[in-house]
Amino acid sequence: MLTDIALDAVGSDKSPDPEVRGAILACRQLPVRVHLVGPQDVLRRALSSALDGEHLPIEIVHASEHIGMNEKAAHAVRAKRDSSMRVGLKLVREKKAAGFVTAGNTGAAMATAKMVLGALPGVDRPALALVVPTLTGNPSILLDVGANVDCKPHNLEQFAVMGEMYARSVLKIPRPRVGVLSVGEEEGKGNDLTRDTYALLKESSLNFIGNVEGRDIYNGQCDVIVCDGFVGNVALKASEGLTRLVREMLKVSLTTTVTAQVGALLSRKAFNAFKRRLDPSEYGGAPLLGVRGVCIIGHGSSNERAIMNGIRVTAEFAQAGINDRIEREFTQESAPVSVSGQPSVSAGL
Repeated sequence: MLTDIALDAVGSDKSPDPEVRGAILACRQLPVRVHLVGPQDVLRRALSSALDGEHLPIEIVHASEHIGMNEKAAHAVRAKRDSSMRVGLKLVREKKAAGFVTAGNTGAAMATAKMVLGALPGVDRPALALVVPTLTGNPSILLDVGANVDCKPHNLEQFAVMGEMYARSVLKIPRPRVGVLSVGEEEGKGNDLTRDTYALLKESSLNFIGNVEGRDIYNGQCDVIVCDGFVGNVALKASEGLTRLVREMLKVSLTTTVTAQVGALLSRKAFNAFKRRLDPSEYGGAPLLGVRGVCIIGHGSSNERAIMNGIRVTAEFAQAGINDRIEREFTQESAPVSVSGQPSVSAGL
């Protein structure tokens, strides 16, 4: 049985080519049916050229508008009522697709998803959650990585609760350790946002371990790391740049130092495995937590492989019922509840 996935076909920087080719790769390798959302005439020509007579479960859903990377999210979401994002997310709301994936404007995707799908009760702002590798071999979750550049302490408190639920239900960590990303481990370190968030989480029922620093994102000492989207996105992009640097330096080093043929072959295999593990295109995108439906947001620079993996991640996320699990957690009395004076993430549930 095929899983229906709606794909924003005009979201990425070089659309629609990466989206069309990524959809083709996905339909060749995965049990999915992809709904390409965008201008019908443009997509039909691009798809016909890329398929070259091949028959795959790919359909085109017309959307006359798209939201550019440089557009103001709030205005674009209101003004462009037939955008590819809105049309694609409507397919999810109407149960015609199990999930939606876009490599477009992150702020617009978050605002449109909240408008079309609706937020979970008690969630003021959805958050982008990124699963990152660590030195221990066990992944950790960093959120928010770009959906909300300006946050209040109670927003970060909600991110912490959603991240903790994600870690328990998906990563199977019995009692995830939660930390606030700051400039020092001490309680008084950081800015007003991190200090006030520290106070909220300290009084919550979460397994809060205090502040963590940038180096702790990848050392495995914390399972859920919360921050505002500005800081999270900077950390994400800096990490990707460093990964690219290390990968290229390692490649040059192996090329110049390995002389034996067998040694070179083994080194190439190890290098390729290393490259795949850290290549952003292998991760496909980050889930938007806190909305009533599956929405995965990828990089604007996504290539066809990143789009294919975005489709894969969307299908896996939908099949696992992760959003349903998080929503059930919010409605259960056993879910972590803030006892601070700030608005509780469980208020009104």
